[in-house]
Amino acid sequence: MACLKLGSKSEVFHLSGHTWLCSAGLKPDVMIQVDEQSFHLHKFPLLSRSGYLETLFSKASETTSVAQLLDIPGGPETFLLVAKFCYGVRIEVNAENVVSLRCAAEYLQMSENYGDANLIYLTESFLNDNVFTNWEDSIKALERSREEKVLPLAEELHIVSRCIGSLAMKACAEDTSLFHWPISVPEEVTTTTYWNGIQTKATSENWWFNDVSSFLDFPMYKRFIKTIESRGAKANTIAASVTHYAKRNLPLLGCSRQTGSSPEESTNYGDDIYYSQEDQRTLLEEIVELLPSAKCVTSTKFLLRLLRTSMVLHASQVTQENLEKKIGEQLDEAALEDLLIPNVRYSAETLYDIDSIQRILDHFMLTFDSSSSIFEERQMMGDSHSLRPIKKVASLIDGYLAEVASDENLKLSKFQALGALIPEDVRPMDDGIYRAIDIYIKAHPWLTESEREQLCLLMNCQKLSLEVCTHAAQNERLPLRVMVQVLFFEQMRLRTSVAGWLFGSDSSCGNIPELDGHNNASASMTMNGMRERVYELEKECMSMKQDLDKLVKTKEGRNFFSKIFGLRSKTKTSPCGKGNDDAMMIHETKN
Repeated sequence: MACLKLGSKSEVFHLSGHTWLCSAGLKPDVMIQVDEQSFHLHKFPLLSRSGYLETLFSKASETTSVAQLLDIPGGPETFLLVAKFCYGVRIEVNAENVVSLRCAAEYLQMSENYGDANLIYLTESFLNDNVFTNWEDSIKALERSREEKVLPLAEELHIVSRCIGSLAMKACAEDTSLFHWPISVPEEVTTTTYWNGIQTKATSENWWFNDVSSFLDFPMYKRFIKTIESRGAKANTIAASVTHYAKRNLPLLGCSRQTGSSPEESTNYGDDIYYSQEDQRTLLEEIVELLPSAKCVTSTKFLLRLLRTSMVLHASQVTQENLEKKIGEQLDEAALEDLLIPNVRYSAETLYDIDSIQRILDHFMLTFDSSSSIFEERQMMGDSHSLRPIKKVASLIDGYLAEVASDENLKLSKFQALGALIPEDVRPMDDGIYRAIDIYIKAHPWLTESEREQLCLLMNCQKLSLEVCTHAAQNERLPLRVMVQVLFFEQMRLRTSVAGWLFGSDSSCGNIPELDGHNNASASMTMNGMRERVYELEKECMSMKQDLDKLVKTKEGRNFFSKIFGLRSKTKTSPCGKGNDDAMMIHETKN
């Protein structure tokens, strides 16, 4: 830390209780009161340097004069340094006291009109030549500018803005090796490299994050961020810095998963610092406003943590809506565990906040494009890249529904509403939504048959894997209508597979040229393997057909088949698929 040494005389001041005395040999003729301390001094050295004191004591008598300087910047500590400077006693000016000294000199009117190399000139030169050119000293000076009596004059003299500008210029520089001034860069963010045998140190882009997060209060930090933004700082750099600041200064952000803490209590996070819930709420709301508006520059995980914390702190509705919109714009980057936000509202019914996730999903669908014509155009063009985000979100929401489905208080309408927001065509397979439906039905055994059928409308039985179809065909929790549909589509799938094998074997036999003995044996083995596979598929078809016949033989099954397979004059559409040929189904059941 740079310093400026002034004066040459030895110490002549000493403290007696709350009184500073000067042992200069002459009797003091002025007494100055600064807060609780008094200074017994001499007029001549003070008035020769200060225009304010000269005016103050010009009308006083030759006897001892008394004055009060209750609002002098820096208080008694700074005035003591000023008095020593006036007496020529040795003092040291550094980054920690130069701001208060500069403001006190301005307050006391210590300009060049009252002696060469006066305190205003010396402190101003030190600021420009030493403090503003050094990162660490600029941080310290800015921190001291926050003092109540110093800040107004420091703002008026543009010391604060110059400190912030100095810090912003250094933070925005891409190559810190170009600086001719020293910069405090933590060792852990530096890497040593060699270029033509010369050892150099390279710094990461976030080398300044910790300093500004530790030493600047939010108003100063906000001005710093706005300044680097105006200087062209990248949006992702700003987002990373704000994230770092929030994690360091929002204690509840790190423990927002603990929903048992009372929002009315203060939190102690070391160093005897207590953070009230009101302070944290205000800070969180201001941090959310400071986040860049650009999409995908702020981590989705961090945004979800902010949203969770905002709910615990009961932040404003505007703040929560802002966060939900930001999350919705990049929902495809979210992880399932981060979406499981506990419901901390006063009127909470469900374990997790389903309504918030639904609003987030609504925002995502709006940003993705809810226009059906554009969506179909993308599918027809085979644009798989543009559909990748919504496919990821579909899988994410299926997983989320499976996690929350076991909540007995989750209403059917909410479950259906969230699941229905995902377009049916974006799911390559419906195994995920099937699992969620099965868990929900198991956790809500009181659902009627009609309600279960409505719930199963969320899935398409034709898009279930073989393993899931096998499970569904034996799942007694599913409605009978759905079980039959699963059996039917699986039988059709197997018959198609058998036909494919037979067609392939016929084509192979018709196109086989004359072979020698070795190749003929290999072809014979291949044909035998194909016949065995066809036989296995036929056995599977027969087994499923028997299961289907058992359902048909029951009275309930006959009535049910009459409804869904066209034995009435009016046909109906499958609840799990998109309309199949009823005549084909009748033909299959008869066979």
